[in-house]
Amino acid sequence: MKIAIGCDHGGIGLKAVVAAVIEELGHTLVDQGCFSNDSVDYPDFADKVCGLVETGVCERGVLICGTGIGMSMAANRRPCIRAALVHEAYSARMSREHNDANVLCLGARVLGPGLAEDLVRVWLTTAFAGGRHQLRIAKFSDLEGVSCPF
Repeated sequence: MKIAIGCDHGGIGLKAVVAAVIEELGHTLVDQGCFSNDSVDYPDFADKVCGLVETGVCERGVLICGTGIGMSMAANRRPCIRAALVHEAYSARMSREHNDANVLCLGARVLGPGLAEDLVRVWLTTAFAGGRHQLRIAKFSDLEGVSCPF
């Protein structure tokens, strides 16, 4: 699977940890930055990652900022994105199993690297259950006139 990853300056350290897990699991990483500790605007990186997911270039995305809140807000403004901000494994699993989340948001200043690794593993290995959950997603995904690859 191709996974897009992006962060702002607050998430750059955790991005390296997460990227290693993604590659260890055998996925192809598409790094959209940022690449230094210089201050940047997180919506710019959310747009890059979400654009790759929306167009089908990447199947999923991971966004990291200081708390994960800004990235999740920016990502969820996009019509084809279902971004989940998670802090523990149960939410990571359920965001995939019940909500078919296609973008994972993490907060580098609120998660330790070990927990972040676990969350990424759970999120990338959990399948969407479909069925009644697909019907529920359809209720908030009015995509008339919007073309999503999924």
